[in-house]
Amino acid sequence: MELLSADSFPANAIEILQTLSKNVDLANDLVKRCQQGTRPILDSEQGSIIAQLEVVIKNVGECLGLIPASSFEDQVYMEVAIRSISNEMKKAQFTTRRTLSSMTSELDSHILSLENQLKEEQVSTETDLYPINIEDSTDSTFFNTPRVIEARKSTSYKTNRKPWNMSRSLSTLPQVAQEIEPLYETFFCPLTKKIIDDPVTTETGVTYERKAITEWLEKFKNSEEIFCPITGHKLVTRDLVTNIALKSTIDEWRERNEEATIKVSQAALSLASSDNMVLEAIKDLQSISQGRQYSRKQVCSNGVLASLVKFLQYKNIDVVCAALELLRLCAEEDDGIKEIISKKLHISTVIKMLSSSHQRVRHASLLFLLELSRSKFMCEKIGSVPGGILMLISLKYKPSIDVFASEKADETLRNLERSPNNIKRMAECGLLEPLLNQLIEGCEDMKMEMASYLGEIVLGHDRKTYVAERASPPLIKMVRSGNTLCRREAFKALSQISTYQPNGKILVEAGLVQIMFEEMFTRKICDEPMNSTMEAAAILANVFESVLELENLQVNTRGHTMSSNYVVYNIINMVKNSTPDDLNINLIRILLCLTKTPKSTATVVSAVKTTDASYTLTEFTNNPHDELGIASIKLLGALSPYMGHTLIERLCKTRGHPENLIQSPTEVTQITERHAVSAKYLAQLPHQNLTLNLALLSKNAVPTILQTINQIQRSGTRSSRYANAYLEGLVGILVRFTATLYEPQMLFLARNYNFTIVFSELLMKTSSDEVQRLSAIGLENLSTESINLSKPPQIKKAKFMKLFYLPKSLSLGSSRRRKIPVCPVHRGACSSQNTFCLVDAKAVERLLGCLDHENVEVVDAALSAICTLLDDKVDVDNSVSMLSEVNAIKHVLNVVKEHQQEDLWQKSLWVIEKFLMKGGDKSVSDISQDRLFPATLVSAFHHGQGNTRQLAEKILRHLNKMPNLTTYNPIM
Repeated sequence: MELLSADSFPANAIEILQTLSKNVDLANDLVKRCQQGTRPILDSEQGSIIAQLEVVIKNVGECLGLIPASSFEDQVYMEVAIRSISNEMKKAQFTTRRTLSSMTSELDSHILSLENQLKEEQVSTETDLYPINIEDSTDSTFFNTPRVIEARKSTSYKTNRKPWNMSRSLSTLPQVAQEIEPLYETFFCPLTKKIIDDPVTTETGVTYERKAITEWLEKFKNSEEIFCPITGHKLVTRDLVTNIALKSTIDEWRERNEEATIKVSQAALSLASSDNMVLEAIKDLQSISQGRQYSRKQVCSNGVLASLVKFLQYKNIDVVCAALELLRLCAEEDDGIKEIISKKLHISTVIKMLSSSHQRVRHASLLFLLELSRSKFMCEKIGSVPGGILMLISLKYKPSIDVFASEKADETLRNLERSPNNIKRMAECGLLEPLLNQLIEGCEDMKMEMASYLGEIVLGHDRKTYVAERASPPLIKMVRSGNTLCRREAFKALSQISTYQPNGKILVEAGLVQIMFEEMFTRKICDEPMNSTMEAAAILANVFESVLELENLQVNTRGHTMSSNYVVYNIINMVKNSTPDDLNINLIRILLCLTKTPKSTATVVSAVKTTDASYTLTEFTNNPHDELGIASIKLLGALSPYMGHTLIERLCKTRGHPENLIQSPTEVTQITERHAVSAKYLAQLPHQNLTLNLALLSKNAVPTILQTINQIQRSGTRSSRYANAYLEGLVGILVRFTATLYEPQMLFLARNYNFTIVFSELLMKTSSDEVQRLSAIGLENLSTESINLSKPPQIKKAKFMKLFYLPKSLSLGSSRRRKIPVCPVHRGACSSQNTFCLVDAKAVERLLGCLDHENVEVVDAALSAICTLLDDKVDVDNSVSMLSEVNAIKHVLNVVKEHQQEDLWQKSLWVIEKFLMKGGDKSVSDISQDRLFPATLVSAFHHGQGNTRQLAEKILRHLNKMPNLTTYNPIM
């Protein structure tokens, strides 16, 4: 079938096939003569049958030899197998060891069992490498003798392999039979009955296995009682002499058998006609590979590796596991073979098997990887496979699922640690112990390399604290060393660690602050390529942003602390001396951290004032470097409550300011942090400063602000992470204009853009507490001015009407005289636009709604705005009546009960007193019916301060909860 299916079958193919068929028929006839005989076969007959059988087999061999090489094309292994069987069949010789009559019954039973076994396995003839019948070619009893079985075992050294089974792939037996024929009795140890591995000879001349005879001799404690176990002669000495000649002979015999087995197995793997054939061939090679190193090299040098690599992707799990085991055996303790395997095999193929759902495959691949990892050359190749180390780490940390896999993965990872690159990969995958161990215990070069990795990799938050605890001490030591390269890598690693805020306290306790300030102020290394001052400032800024208590933190051995003039003035002088932008950013960040506490803030304010650093900081706000500009604006904003007017003066004298601080983005999504902090800064500066307000007015900033506010409200604050902060800053800038309404230009501005309506709408159209608070403040400022702006209406008669006199009955408009509405609160002609009247703007209900807010500052601002409607300058009676209609007293009572702040108590009680005095019985009834209010009043009376206590006392008397002292007449 092979010949006929070939693309270029030989011209004499039919002749070859006919000859083969004829010889096969002859062989069958000869066998039948032995099987069908009822009488014992004579020795002469047996010799004749054997002689004829030899002729038949030799003819078959000659026919096979006629097949030309071109017929095999690229099937090299097929050609090798055919040529080999052809040569062996040409040399076929059979001998008999006992008369056939004495073994007839045994042969019959053996043949029957063989037939049954072959039927069960259903081995198809076309898949066999050597398509011959073993019963016809060999003496089966010979193959099953104990010595021959042991000979087969010996080809694989010390193994637990089972004896050869007749159902095995038919390709193996003829070759093995040929090689085991010259087996001699001297190969066997008289004690173990096995082929000798280490032959030694006693003084009696008998050769034994060294281990066996040694154990025998150890049984005799008295040297006079020792005798040879075979000859029985007394042994005078325990000395054993190595039998070099026998050892060489046995080794040569083994090599011949191993070469034959490898040859056959290689052909079987190439054909791979059945799973059993492949599995048996691999097992044969495994047996050989368990022996000498030379045997393993022979296996690897005969083209077996290519087939094994192919079988790693086989569907049969048994085959895959067997192939992995054979590869592991070949690579065992031999780096050269490992390198050969790496050239034929992609390590990623084995790595993928680690995630197999079959436990056997996972274990086999792990054992193979573990063996490969023992080679330093292979460590780098294994680690370079994407995801390989991650999968090993995953197995390592799952002992509850697979203990064996966890242990082997751990061993493999320890081997991989020999490569620095693998240590970095492990750290990136979450396994940091190897890196940290080398950083602490390694040599200087290794420490430097590990510090470099630590500065590059991105650590998860769950591991950053652990790294800081272990890595900080060695890194600080590296900074103090004189090695520039070590210092540079240590600075990078410390900068990486310090970016995680919870690490700040750990770094402070490790003594980092003193070392970094020494780098900034004292220590200088000439010709150092890096700027250690810049690196130290960045690390300190990271640390201080996470540490709250800075005032008493010592910076050197001379007792200077963070709040001392020594530290602050040195930093400010560095800022003023035109240092690089990156350094200035971190220096300003440190100063900003110092403004967290009152003591250090006072030092910073004093230093900025005395050194005129405010000019430098204000100039930085124009710097194109966003980070520097943002840091400067934040620091100026923190200083504004203490030196706001000074900063305004610097700001207005700086070119491009203040208009540059409120540049409107083209789109809401483009709002940056710089937009937000700039607007916030302008909103934080003193509102009463007319200079800044006029400067903003002259730059036409208000239209831009209002336009941007409307744009943000339409798009929503979620469109940009800084949109909400920017909106708060813009509203704050609008509020500052309401603080200087005495200036005609400011008054015109507020009227022109109807600020009352703007702030009233902002109360309801925002989710920002700060915007609501600022809007309420703006309404309070506007409402305070309403009483001054509201004037009684003046009706002027037209001049031409004075020239005519009409009777009263004919007087124009006598019955329909036009009435101009008068504000009941301000007693004049009011409007939301001209007099900023809250009533006309319908802002009262919105302010009352803010009284139920959870944010105390919003409640305080809204209540302050409402209080302007109860001022003594307005009509309080009408105002109370108007507020009663919108149920204001209920909201105010809730404020008293829910909040305990002194300012809120005072304002709320002041409003309640107004209602009690001007609201009549209804207000008194509403207040009295609140069951919790009296208890709140008592608490305010006992714990309140100043005006709060006095107001509580007045209200209690009004409610008859306290005696009225003015009506008390003591009896004289």
